[in-house]
Amino acid sequence: MASLAAQRFVVRTLLSLPTPILRLLSGGGVVYRGGRTLDPRLQFLAASSARAPSMTTLSPQDARAANNQGLAALTAPLEPGVRTEPLSIPGPAGDIPARVYRPERQDPTMPVMVFAHFGGGVIGDLETSEAFCGILAKIVRCQVVSVDYRLAPEHRFPAGLEDVLTAFRWVRANAARFGGPEGQAAIGGDSMGGNFAAIVAQELKRAGEPQPALQLLVYPCVDVASETPSMTTYAEAFPLTRAIMDWFMGHYMGPGDDPADPRLSPIREADLQGLAPAVVVTAGFDPLCDQGEAYAKRLRDAGAPTVYRCYDSLAHGFTAFTGAVPCADVACREIAGLVREGLEGRIR
Repeated sequence: MASLAAQRFVVRTLLSLPTPILRLLSGGGVVYRGGRTLDPRLQFLAASSARAPSMTTLSPQDARAANNQGLAALTAPLEPGVRTEPLSIPGPAGDIPARVYRPERQDPTMPVMVFAHFGGGVIGDLETSEAFCGILAKIVRCQVVSVDYRLAPEHRFPAGLEDVLTAFRWVRANAARFGGPEGQAAIGGDSMGGNFAAIVAQELKRAGEPQPALQLLVYPCVDVASETPSMTTYAEAFPLTRAIMDWFMGHYMGPGDDPADPRLSPIREADLQGLAPAVVVTAGFDPLCDQGEAYAKRLRDAGAPTVYRCYDSLAHGFTAFTGAVPCADVACREIAGLVREGLEGRIR
């Protein structure tokens, strides 16, 4: 614990330096690409990470350990006024571990939210989304259930998706247990978790079941075969590069899987009518930026009340940078506010 505390102190002290010094330590100059300027703290982190081995050179197990170690110094502690407890949900391959976030001032009109963390379906765990789930719980004033779904390559597609869908159905059926309206639940996730959240809404429609109260998609991966301009413009962005995205999908998908399958690429679903209201968020410096924006437009065109925000100066994964990058913390709180507005029916 002492070494982690020391690491956090060093990182946060460095990131508190004036912008000109941060840019100088990052090699000088401003990172300007695609009409956007990268936050100087993220520029510093990107320059520092360039000295470490790329995730694409690591095994999934080593990548998980490196991810956990790196995020531990960047993420904020759990939001004050929010407590957690473990939960076990019956799943298709055994119990699914989960974590419940309970705010001290819960609003009983707010549905419980089921949340899936980022990580390309290969890395990440409950700690990955700890800070953001706490922010959601406190600001939305609802309980949040974070799902520790199965990871690839040990469990390839659709194992993780099935865990999240199963967890959503179970939480919805037990909504009163979480202090929210009976029979209601929202779904959310970031990156691959956003992929799962979007597909959950589509799967419920295909099954003739009620839609989630809301879908929260934060820098979602909605097209695993995407060739949009942002895939090229931000191909070498920090922390998600095009090569890392390919590495994720190489582990997540099996040899017979079709990237155009809507259960892998939900933007490829032809009919998006009747889907839940959505809050869709992207980061400017992210290969996935264009596909998130395109999905928000398709949802809106299909009649789903949708609000879209792009945080131009931020990068993929910013929900886990709340302890070191102030504008990431601000963005996460704004997103939580949009979720509350959406659940109140105030987005069009």
